[in-house]
Amino acid sequence: MHLLTASLTCRRAVNPAGPRKSQGVSVSVGAAAALFLLFFQATLGAQEQPKPPKPRRLDEGLILRRNAATGEIRVSRHNAGELATEDRADGDGASVPGTIRVRVQMVEVSANVHSADGAQVAGLARGDFRIFEDGTEHDVAYFDDSSEPARVALLLDTSPSVLREWSTLQGAARALAAGLAPRDEVAVLNFAGATRLLLPFSSDRAQLARAIAAAELQQGERSELGSEIYRSVFLAVETLFREQAGGPPRRGRKAIVLLTDGQDSGLGLGWVPASALPSRERPHRLTFEDVCRSLTSAGVEVYVVSTQNRPVAMTEAWLAENHEKPLVNFVAREKGMPHYTLYLAETVRRAGGRLYFLRETGSLAGAWTALAENLRAQYTLGYYPSSGSAPGWHSLRVGIRDRPDLRATHRSSYYAPASP
Repeated sequence: MHLLTASLTCRRAVNPAGPRKSQGVSVSVGAAAALFLLFFQATLGAQEQPKPPKPRRLDEGLILRRNAATGEIRVSRHNAGELATEDRADGDGASVPGTIRVRVQMVEVSANVHSADGAQVAGLARGDFRIFEDGTEHDVAYFDDSSEPARVALLLDTSPSVLREWSTLQGAARALAAGLAPRDEVAVLNFAGATRLLLPFSSDRAQLARAIAAAELQQGERSELGSEIYRSVFLAVETLFREQAGGPPRRGRKAIVLLTDGQDSGLGLGWVPASALPSRERPHRLTFEDVCRSLTSAGVEVYVVSTQNRPVAMTEAWLAENHEKPLVNFVAREKGMPHYTLYLAETVRRAGGRLYFLRETGSLAGAWTALAENLRAQYTLGYYPSSGSAPGWHSLRVGIRDRPDLRATHRSSYYAPASP
């Protein structure tokens, strides 16, 4: 149809009844249009490029209610445009006290296996692995040796506080996209005071490039300003990594890549441990503890790239030495570590992943290389916890059968949701 229209335009242009000057212009425009259409159709196979999806606010219509019996946040959605009333302290969501059991669902653990020289080890089978919860061994019910595509959610901090680093952050996002395997699926979100999904999970790299380019600094209404870092992480998990809000997690390798300065404006985090926990005064407010529970129960690792300088005392050795205990404490404060960077490190400690610093020489290239290598060489193991397990935090350990020379790296614990 387009070629026929262009051909008719050219024929009309050479009609001797018309003015000579107009004929010359018409012939030039018509011929150029026809050539362009021929080239366009030949290049795309006469198929139109799919339009990028419209950005969607993830917190619109979101309802967060803390269950009085279990102490856990429950997620649901209301009519579009009606926002959550988290701080309303009525009886909705409360349960009659009674026996609380763990919600039995498969627990997934992503693990990388290294030899004594630090090299990644591939080619292992299900029978080579042993998995332990709280010291008790469980059968490996699910096994994936990176044959399934990975799902990676890219969260870009677009608040005014990262203005100086914005071009670098966009470049970093593009570098990450280039380093992933073609079959891996990537979603793109940006956040400031609100969280927007720019691209659902997709392996279309052209769509991905457009989504990254569209992630501009948010300078909209005052109500949307701020930097809701941890709320955005929570929304990404509950929206993208579960079959349905509050439901079981999707299977396979899952990761969030978070690019931010770490200065959250939403949760009121501070040096006092209680600032990360639910409170009686505001029972339905999202907390740092809720975010960590969501990440670990869904089996999502977090790779953080901070735009801030690395605190002098926060060395890789220090992080390794303190891997089994909370990092936000007054000892760390005396060492000159800002609490907002410590909370980023604590997120990684609980969920798995790694913390990088953008200003370290060569760290960005190393971050993308390490992330891509981790995802390509990861094993995903799944097991079912015992039916009598208690809800709450449980320790994890992965071993390699009859191979003491090999070492598995993985998250050290997970949160088992309750089922009242």
